Amino acid sequence: QADGGAGSGVYGFDTGPANTLLDGWYRRHQPHGGSYDAGGQWAASGRLVPALLEQLLAHPYFAAPAPKSTGREMFTLDWLDGELDGCAYAPADVQRTLQSLTCHSIARQLPAHSDAPTRPELFVCGGGAHNAPLLAELASLLPDWHLTSTAQLGLAPDWVEGAAFAWLAQRFIQRKPGNLPAVTGASRPAVLGALYPA
Repeated sequence: QADGGAGSGVYGFDTGPANTLLDGWYRRHQPHGGSYDAGGQWAASGRLVPALLEQLLAHPYFAAPAPKSTGREMFTLDWLDGELDGCAYAPADVQRTLQSLTCHSIARQLPAHSDAPTRPELFVCGGGAHNAPLLAELASLLPDWHLTSTAQLGLAPDWVEGAAFAWLAQRFIQRKPGNLPAVTGASRPAVLGALYPA
């Protein structure tokens, strides 16, 4: 169905923080090294802290059923600081553990939502598509999945978000719904956004 309602076969949800915590923690501890951990190099210099990983994965969001959505308002550095309270982990070890949090939050939730008759495919986009250690860990957690980037679909991984907002703008101009209730959990399809002429 075009409206994304029941029976449309289209669904989706946010699995977790993606790179939000990785980027924020990196900027805090590597203030002169850019805005993100290029290639995951700093995380690769640290060691995984399994107990911390399981503690972070106990966040209720990960067990909540889809549809669901999250972002910077939930997985903040303030939240992370609370989880780290009283712990003296090396910053690089926390970064390495945050990489695993991203990977596990994806790998623990995707299989339950795949009904692919053959090997399921996972197309990666955004900054994570350039992070080889993160992709290797994700692949190890999803051995039955084929991982590749959205470039294989003809869309560069760095362009996906921009393309999505362009599509949303087009839908607004056409006065057509820009949401899929099966994905967002909204009560109905709706025209999204607003126009603010100069």
